[in-house]
Amino acid sequence: MEGGGVALELPLGETAATFDLEKAVCSHGLFMMAPNYWDPPSKTLQRPLRLDSDDEYGNGGACSSVIARISQPSDSPHSLRVCVFGADSLSPQQERTLMGQVRRMLRLSETEEACVKEFQKMHREAKERGFGRVFRSPTLFEDMVKCILLCNCQWPRTLSMARALCELQLELQCSSFGVPVAKVGNGTKPMTETEHFVPKTPAGKESKTKKVGGKRDSTASGSRFLETKLQIEAEDVVRMVSVETSDCLQRTKELCPSVSSNGEEFRQCSTGISKVHSNEVCGELSCDNRIGNFPSPRELANLDEKFLAKRCNLGYRAIRILKLAQSIVEGKIQLRELEEVCSEPSLSNYSKLADQVKEIYGFGAFTCANVLVCMGFYHVIPTDSETVRHVKQVHARHSSIKTIQGDVEALYGKYAPFQFLAYWSEVWQFYEEWFGKLSEMPHSDYKLITAANMRPKSGKSKRIKISQKKQRI
Repeated sequence: MEGGGVALELPLGETAATFDLEKAVCSHGLFMMAPNYWDPPSKTLQRPLRLDSDDEYGNGGACSSVIARISQPSDSPHSLRVCVFGADSLSPQQERTLMGQVRRMLRLSETEEACVKEFQKMHREAKERGFGRVFRSPTLFEDMVKCILLCNCQWPRTLSMARALCELQLELQCSSFGVPVAKVGNGTKPMTETEHFVPKTPAGKESKTKKVGGKRDSTASGSRFLETKLQIEAEDVVRMVSVETSDCLQRTKELCPSVSSNGEEFRQCSTGISKVHSNEVCGELSCDNRIGNFPSPRELANLDEKFLAKRCNLGYRAIRILKLAQSIVEGKIQLRELEEVCSEPSLSNYSKLADQVKEIYGFGAFTCANVLVCMGFYHVIPTDSETVRHVKQVHARHSSIKTIQGDVEALYGKYAPFQFLAYWSEVWQFYEEWFGKLSEMPHSDYKLITAANMRPKSGKSKRIKISQKKQRI
């Protein structure tokens, strides 16, 4: 039936004692990156998920995705409801595949639950705030690519690149309708018709801080914040116009019926959910349907490097993402085997995985540490300029990139083997003191979370600075 869907129930089991969907999702910047869509009013997570379990490992053919909405009903807090739009029925294998992706994103496993409980015993404040899970992607490949996108750029550009990759994924799917896509195959030259794929997402602007007398000019921070917000709103208008006029996206309804689903009815599935009207179960979709899923390794492997870099504004990251996808498709990198090692987090397993991840082209220390955090290892803190800023602003330590690793170990070492969880709990709380509750933040404001908008005036305490910043916002 056109516009149909399936409602699945995922019992939380032992994890119910520590689990809260809002806190589990809105716990890391990954939840703000496309194709994730957190809806503040309904407190639901929406995004495309894959039906084929092989897709995330690069072994599948044409990737089939459906849009899923995840909620934690107030009348049944010990389970999650997963509404799958655009599917009349699901096979048992497809149900398992979908539930596996949901469990991975929300870290619903016995191992992760044990980590949460052990960490919260050490960190009373984190327990009081319900912090212990760090959101991640439904697949390891998506995590790896997004960790690459975090490197050496500001947050607005990271968000822009992730969105552009999802727009590209939808365009690649639409290529079956005759829209040309630049790619390389069997040694042939890339197609020249790349003008069809100019970036529809404006590139995130890198801020250029003026210096006066060798020092940064920190004046007019309130004006800078307002200007940034206005610029973002203007970019959103441009993006909406360009996306809506895309020839490819005009055919989205044919390719992805879930996008235009009006959800007339949800059919009974093997989990035992009764057949009910969608408005009673899940309502209507509110996510951004102008983008696709996050691309799979196979979807990226044959693209031309220059095309990929230009289409998604990736810069040098394009070759790293391309080589990663190719290595997975060719079997040189076995994601399934890497994740199997994570089933038992230990220092020996960490060393084994770290050695393998470091061998991946373009994976430096920061990227490796972030990937391993996504895989469930929390004793190494990924450090960059944002870590330096946080340690200086909150702990009054004048660190540098060279000394920061030692400084964070001194600050958070007592929480071993959960140093990252202690550090990130503090960072996330700091962000919310500046910007308000991030789970309630409008999507258009995500790009405002930058160091430039957290720069305090000299001579005042951290708590006063935060209060003043909130008033300016």
